[in-house]
Amino acid sequence: MSQTPRDVLVTGIGLVSSLGEGLDVHLARFGETEPKPSIEREDYAPYSVHTLPEIDWSKQIAKRGDLRQMELWQRLGTYAAGLALEDAGIPFDEDARSTIDMVVAAGGGERDPAVDALVMERARRSNAPETVINETLSTELRPTLFLAQLSNLLAGNISIVQKVTGSSRTFMGEEAAGMSAFYSTRSRIASGQSEIALVGSSFSAERRDLLLNFDLAELLLKEEWSPVLSRKPGADGIAIGSVGAFLVLESPEHAQKRGAKVYAKLLSAKADRGRREPQAFADRFRSLLPEGMDGEDLLVLSGASGLADHAKIETEALDAAYPKAARIAYGSLMGHSFEAHMPAGVALAAGLLASGRTARPSDPANERAQAQPARRALVTAIGHLHAEGVCALEAVS
Repeated sequence: MSQTPRDVLVTGIGLVSSLGEGLDVHLARFGETEPKPSIEREDYAPYSVHTLPEIDWSKQIAKRGDLRQMELWQRLGTYAAGLALEDAGIPFDEDARSTIDMVVAAGGGERDPAVDALVMERARRSNAPETVINETLSTELRPTLFLAQLSNLLAGNISIVQKVTGSSRTFMGEEAAGMSAFYSTRSRIASGQSEIALVGSSFSAERRDLLLNFDLAELLLKEEWSPVLSRKPGADGIAIGSVGAFLVLESPEHAQKRGAKVYAKLLSAKADRGRREPQAFADRFRSLLPEGMDGEDLLVLSGASGLADHAKIETEALDAAYPKAARIAYGSLMGHSFEAHMPAGVALAAGLLASGRTARPSDPANERAQAQPARRALVTAIGHLHAEGVCALEAVS
C-alpha cells in the first residue's frame, strides 16, 4: 500500500543579504513605505552590486581557524545556516543535530585576482607565454585554493561548524541548483525518507572575477539602477547581490515532538529546464504554475533576474494565471543571487505568511500591492541561462 505524502513545514529561517541580517530586518525593509535597495556602484562601476553590510562572523563561526580557511561565500552560507538552526530552536549539540539532513546549492570558489593579474602581466612581456603561465601558476597559487573551490566544501563547513552530521547532498548549476535543492528536500520529507533537513545556499556578489565572467556574457546591468521589472530591452541586465539563505524543513510529526514553531507549509517545489525558445519557454513556465490559487490573499514573489525578455514571458504567464494576486519582485531589493535566489525567496515568503506583514512595491508601475496579508504565496525563479522553478507555500494558522 502506498504511503500518503506528508506535509512539509518550514520551522527555521536564516537570511543575510545587502538589506541586513535576520528575517525581521528583511521583513521590515520590504515593508517600508518606499522600499529601497542597498547598492554599491562606485567600487564596481559601471555595475550595480548589492553588497553585504558589516557582519560579526564570530556570532556563528566561533573558531578563527575555521573562519580563516573559508572564502566569503562559505562564511556567508555557514553563518546563514547557523541562523536557521538557531531560529528553529535546535540546540548547538552534536546529538541534537546528528540526524539533520543537509541539502545545499553551491557554485564554485573564488579566483586569486592578484595571481591572475601577475600571470597576464608576465605573459605579455614574454615570447614564450605558455611557459611563463605554467611557471607562475606553479609558484604563486596557494595550495589550498583548489580545495576552497570545491562546491561541497560549503556543506563540509556547515557540518564542522554547525554540527549538522546527517546525510549531505550538494547541487550545482546556478539557479537550477537552488530549485533542485528544494525539490529534493521536500520530496524526501514528504515521502518519509527524511524527518528534518537544512536546505539553502549562499552567493558572494563581491567578486570581480564573476563580474568579468557575467560581463563577457553581456548579462550585467550597466545603466543606472532600476527595479528588475522596469528594465527595458537594450538597457536591461542583472544586478548581482550577496545572499545567504537557509531554511529548516521538517515533517509535522517531528516538529510536534520537539515543540517547534512553524512558519508555513511548503506545498510544492517544481522546476524544469529546456531550450529558451520563447514559446517553449512560456509553455514550460506556465506548466509549473499551480491551479486554483488565485485570490487577493495570494502573494507572488517574482524571482525575475532583470533580463527583460525573460520578465515579459513570466509577467504574461502570471497575469493570466493570477489576475487578483499581489506581486513583488524580490530581486529588486536583494539583487540576483543565482544559487541562493530561490532559497531567499522562499525564506521571505514563509516569513511574510507567518508574521501577517505585507511587502510593499518598490516598482508600483510593474508590481501589485497587497490588499491584505497573504495566506498563500508563490515564489518563482527564472534562471539567467536555463531552468525555471516555482515553490508554493501556505500559512498554517
